[in-house]
Amino acid sequence: MPSTVLLMIDLQNSYLLQDVRDALGWRPIWRLHEVVTECAALLTAARSAGIPVIYSRQILSPAGQLAFNPRAARHRRYRASQVPQLSPAEKVWRSQLMDAVAPECGDVVLERTRHNFFAYTELGPILHSLTAQRLIVAGLQTNVCVEATVRAGLEHNFEVAVAEDAVSTDGPALHYGALNSMRVLYVEVAPWRELIEPGAAWDTAFTTPSYGRDTAYWTDPVIVPPSATHTNEGD
Repeated sequence: MPSTVLLMIDLQNSYLLQDVRDALGWRPIWRLHEVVTECAALLTAARSAGIPVIYSRQILSPAGQLAFNPRAARHRRYRASQVPQLSPAEKVWRSQLMDAVAPECGDVVLERTRHNFFAYTELGPILHSLTAQRLIVAGLQTNVCVEATVRAGLEHNFEVAVAEDAVSTDGPALHYGALNSMRVLYVEVAPWRELIEPGAAWDTAFTTPSYGRDTAYWTDPVIVPPSATHTNEGD
């Protein structure tokens, strides 16, 4: 079986409280409790199967807002007066990983400052040292750091899968839209129990017609490609 590594993305205490997220205009994470429970079960199963676990923990860059994407910095300035002031102890607690999915001896925890887990971290060299071929990605948020990490994993020539029952974001529409975007890129999207099964083929993307695509777009008789109805003047 190809060498597999589990990437657990940003399961931090900050998601357990909604005050800062509300101030920034971010809605609660859909099915948060259920997803954290599935991530805990996935972690237990992965460790039992000898699958290495690597956590990401998102932090602010030491450069502060100088390192922000310009539009992200602008958004935070716009919302600054609404964001509650946190004590240093509160900031530390919010940045820590949730107790329910806490790292264990032998797990690796890497801090990162970008959506993509590969950017400016030691993830690439560590995966190389582990001779990894396959990556299972779980955690938060489906359409942000999970998807950014998945796309980067593909660019690094890994086989990548997303545990669809162990990821979520702020709403089902964004969640399912992101999963379909990744399906189109030949990412294996399935429940985590199927992904870690010994001998799992990870072939759904190749055996499912129109994987991730809205086939109704082309089969609905009301929707016709413009080129099929265009006529020149004088025809």
